[in-house]
Amino acid sequence: MPTPPIASLEPALAQHWWSDVAACRTLLRHNSRTFHAASLLLPVRVRAPASALYGFCRLADDAVDDSPAPAGPHEAVRRLQRRLDRLYAGQPEPVAADRALAGVVVAYAIPKALPEFLLDGLAWDAEGREYETLAELQAYAARVAGSVGAMMSLLMETRAPDALARACDLGVAMQLSNIARDVGDDLRLGRLYLPKAWLREAGMDDAAIAAWRATRQRDARVEAVVLQLLDEADRLYARAAAGVASLPLACRPGINAARLMYAAIGHRVRAAGGDGISRRARVSGRHKLALVLRGSLLLRPSTAALGAAPLPANQPLLDAVAQQPGPAPQGAAEFVLTLFDRLASGPRTDRRTERRTA
Repeated sequence: MPTPPIASLEPALAQHWWSDVAACRTLLRHNSRTFHAASLLLPVRVRAPASALYGFCRLADDAVDDSPAPAGPHEAVRRLQRRLDRLYAGQPEPVAADRALAGVVVAYAIPKALPEFLLDGLAWDAEGREYETLAELQAYAARVAGSVGAMMSLLMETRAPDALARACDLGVAMQLSNIARDVGDDLRLGRLYLPKAWLREAGMDDAAIAAWRATRQRDARVEAVVLQLLDEADRLYARAAAGVASLPLACRPGINAARLMYAAIGHRVRAAGGDGISRRARVSGRHKLALVLRGSLLLRPSTAALGAAPLPANQPLLDAVAQQPGPAPQGAAEFVLTLFDRLASGPRTDRRTERRTA
């Protein structure tokens, strides 16, 4: 078990680490009900640093999306890089997510290349990049979501290449589900993530694509492409199950629930015939509860799926982890002391925050 994040910080920052995590959990609760529901099944030792990670990623995404054009998004990405530099130098900006994550990246030996990969994907959004092929779209999804899967794997003390590859698969699959669900919302922002080559294969030339983007109406050819994208997501969700089965036992229910809930978003889009324009697919609270219960079932590890070759788009993430040693083992005496500190400080603060925001 790695040294708790609070032990990696200067005293002034360590004093507020759990309150910073509580702020991140509030952000999580209000901005991602699906991930928040799944995170409640994670042990506190993972839930707390995962909340810090989510907080930084959420604020980074919002900083780019909410920046005024034309120079705003590019400047936002540059500022995020400066924030990341300070965070890794142990001098985070006075933002709860930055302060909380500063200890996490040290305690869990998270290579700086992983969050930098995320910022690279946000830079692609800032420049309005679009994607011709599935491989190009996977390269984007690996940056904005595969990187998060890799970092989550490290928080669960899982660094084996095969398991890490499946964690990256899960991140990419989740991003593909989001893209399928948000076709209409993205069009209103001037963004198109569907592979253009697939749209042409479905019978749309460049003029037809432009006309559809202008009208933002349902089109059977677009919906066929959405369904094709969901097939790819489902393939990755199936492979990711083998990775979940290789995680520490206490971590499996939460991650499996997240896998099932995000897959269910795509299933809702599929049930609507691939319509991501006129409606936004939602998973009901009752259905989420059923998936949470299903996620608690033990998975049987699949050797074939676990050992499948990683997506080429995810390979840089695996390489970055392989090049950085894991966290140093913790001595028994230090473990006991920090465990008492965690039990005394962390969970109680976190539970108070959960009650206040319920």
